[in-house]
Amino acid sequence: MFVLDPAFKATSIFVTDLALSQARLQADARWPWIVLVPRAPGLREIEDLPAQDRAPLMEEAIAAGAAVRAVGEALGRPVQKLNVGALGNVTPQLHVHVIGRFTDDPAWPRPIWGVQKPLAFDSDEAEVEVIQWRERLA
Repeated sequence: MFVLDPAFKATSIFVTDLALSQARLQADARWPWIVLVPRAPGLREIEDLPAQDRAPLMEEAIAAGAAVRAVGEALGRPVQKLNVGALGNVTPQLHVHVIGRFTDDPAWPRPIWGVQKPLAFDSDEAEVEVIQWRERLA
């Protein structure tokens, strides 16, 4: 049975369930950022996914990338680079980050982790963001 690691509940907001993964908005308003968490128990690495689920995860990451670019456009900030990664150093449950980067963002060109504290959405902004993401990921 799939159980979401509590760390995701603390750092992200549920957007929608895709065919394989739960899509979550990372709770950091500095970047358009989706986290995909495959809904299967005990996954830590991509190699733990059944072979038939590996290509669908890649397709979901590509779709999430298109959504990241669309949100960047809607914000008037075209995404200049997509960062896609399955790191899991802090939260070991398999997940894939899809992050829109800008050459003027606070971490450019370095990785985004550990560069300032996350910028939280206010509650109204978070609701609007989730609706935007849900429409783009559907």
